[in-house]
Amino acid sequence: MKAGGDHSGATTFREALRDAMREALTADDRVFLMGEDVGRYGGCFGVSLGLIEEFGPDRVRDTPLSESAFVGAGIGAALAGMRPIVEIMTVNFSLLALDQILNNAATLRHMSGGQVNIPLVIRMTTGAGRQLAAQHSHSLEGWYAHIPGIRVLAPATLQDARLLLAPALADPDPVLIFEHGTLYNVEGHLDPAVHAVDLDHAAVPREGTDLTVIAYGGCLSKALAAAEELAGDGISAEVVDLRSLRPLDDATIVGSVRRTHRAVVVDEGWRSGSLSSEVSARITEQAFFDLDAPVERVCSAEVPIPYARQLEEAALPQVPGIVAAARRAVS
Repeated sequence: MKAGGDHSGATTFREALRDAMREALTADDRVFLMGEDVGRYGGCFGVSLGLIEEFGPDRVRDTPLSESAFVGAGIGAALAGMRPIVEIMTVNFSLLALDQILNNAATLRHMSGGQVNIPLVIRMTTGAGRQLAAQHSHSLEGWYAHIPGIRVLAPATLQDARLLLAPALADPDPVLIFEHGTLYNVEGHLDPAVHAVDLDHAAVPREGTDLTVIAYGGCLSKALAAAEELAGDGISAEVVDLRSLRPLDDATIVGSVRRTHRAVVVDEGWRSGSLSSEVSARITEQAFFDLDAPVERVCSAEVPIPYARQLEEAALPQVPGIVAAARRAVS
């Protein structure tokens, strides 16, 4: 992936997401998109631009500004046999629909003894780095990864942005897809030979022998940049892209740590009670005697995400912090 240069045949993360929705809408009449400004406006981040002109207002539905109402409507549509894609503008706003997600979408299959399924996909923007202040910039996907009954995905690459939606729509349970806001403009080329991705397994975009750097979503590119810098010092870092936050792929995570004997977990969520805490605990539970150093964590500062750019950057995980944690682990 790249941010500039030769644009020949390139696509952006935003376009990859749009193409995935276009394919789903074309392939299955039960699929429809609903959310705030997804129609005429083309989505708050431009992901659904042009889809209402292609598929009409019955398939691309603008909703009132009530997350609880339209997520509830999506759950009802899924119960009735439809395949809704519900867009929530930002993860912060998803808290207004938390009752619907936790108490209805995640539980109805279990509370009905398996009599009903909720084949619902909820997409939302997450993360900071865009100077949108505390109301629009938090990374709360770790909260949702705590909830049984749902699947939580965090695509970090163009390939995953393009290919995760189809298996998510085929899942009989609700799937939440967290799209990091800094990725929408990232540009690159899709591999035409890859036609599907496995939701159940993490990816290993870089192999290494000295330590494992575990990341997801918007932090993956920082983990890869840190690994490149470490390579200049003779430190070989393996990078694991979690891709699925619930369920976690313990086999890939623990298998990597057993080979490298050290781990750094990068998470844009806050450190206390975070997804990084869960990953660290699982490594300790399953690979304690394989570790040559304590598990390191690089997380956001425990403050509401600031608006001022220099403060926002200081609050977030950055490459120098990942490099420093890796050096501590291998020292």
